[in-house]
Amino acid sequence: MRDKVMERYSTYEPFYVTLGDKKVADVVITNHAKSRWAERVEHEKTGYDDIAMFMWECLKQNRILPYYRNEEDVYLIDDDLVVVAEFPVLENEIDIAGNPLHKMIVVTFLGRMSETMELRDLKTYYSWLRHSRRMTLIKNSRKRK
Repeated sequence: MRDKVMERYSTYEPFYVTLGDKKVADVVITNHAKSRWAERVEHEKTGYDDIAMFMWECLKQNRILPYYRNEEDVYLIDDDLVVVAEFPVLENEIDIAGNPLHKMIVVTFLGRMSETMELRDLKTYYSWLRHSRRMTLIKNSRKRK
């Protein structure tokens, strides 16, 4: 999803938005992110274009921040919505200084911290999730024996 408004003639540099040390020139929404968006974020505007436009606007308005200071994958939008994203380098795309441009692949939307209190501390949440899954597996293996 490129920014359709910013495409114009006689522009030598591709349009990008800086997010940390990344220069994001494209936004891609995965199927999983689309389904999580419909479940946890928005129930009306659930198309790929709607989600990508929302993400692009958030990028342009500097509304996306890292969840943790050293974390590269988890981001917060408006200090509420938790998003997991990856940033591969776009092939054959560089800025005017020769630096690589990146594609933002939105992997999933974890939800809103205002609605799901567990998202306030992701490390604790993930350890709890792993523990509960492991206990479920142990219980199921006991039943099979």
